[in-house]
Amino acid sequence: MTVLDIVAQNKIVAIIRLDDLSMAQHITAALVEGGIRAIEFTLTHPDAVKTIREIRKTVDDTVAIGAGSVISVPQVQAVADAGAQFIVSPNTNPSVIQACVNLDLPAMPGALTPTEIQMAWELGASVVKIFPAHHFSPRYIKDVRAPLPHLRLMPTGGISLDNIRTYLDYGSFGVGIGSTLINQSAIKNRDWSTLANHARKFVSQL
Repeated sequence: MTVLDIVAQNKIVAIIRLDDLSMAQHITAALVEGGIRAIEFTLTHPDAVKTIREIRKTVDDTVAIGAGSVISVPQVQAVADAGAQFIVSPNTNPSVIQACVNLDLPAMPGALTPTEIQMAWELGASVVKIFPAHHFSPRYIKDVRAPLPHLRLMPTGGISLDNIRTYLDYGSFGVGIGSTLINQSAIKNRDWSTLANHARKFVSQL
């Protein structure tokens, strides 16, 4: 399956933004056990590129590993070399999107207004990340797609067990989920079964 197939079928992109990535293998394994099939490691951690390279060796082709917080062309090349399968950005940078297109990597840039969203799409985005989504209700996705039904939108920021189903019902292609999915207490206690079970709760809403 392609990355877009994985996201379309499984809906959730797990966002791993942590101060410590030493447990990345365990976190990934727990999320996969819980049914998550797309995982993004953000470049806000200096070891993210190395982690992506290592994680890619441990997962099969039903799991997509991507890079998040990608804001420059050199970063695109670095994570591509490490084996990242998709690129997520907090903003819309034409050069970053073009670099992804050149490397045949799905680009998921961040945008918010209809003008920004459509511009990102026309630049070559595979999916547009609606960020930060928590400032708007899930209905915003439906309202944007009413005149622009061709868009694939991925709201990110504030997605929880309480609203994930509504976001999907209102036309989201997928959702990006960070802190509400990546259970900090379970990670701190190295309680991987709890992390897997927490992931299952999100997957059960799909």
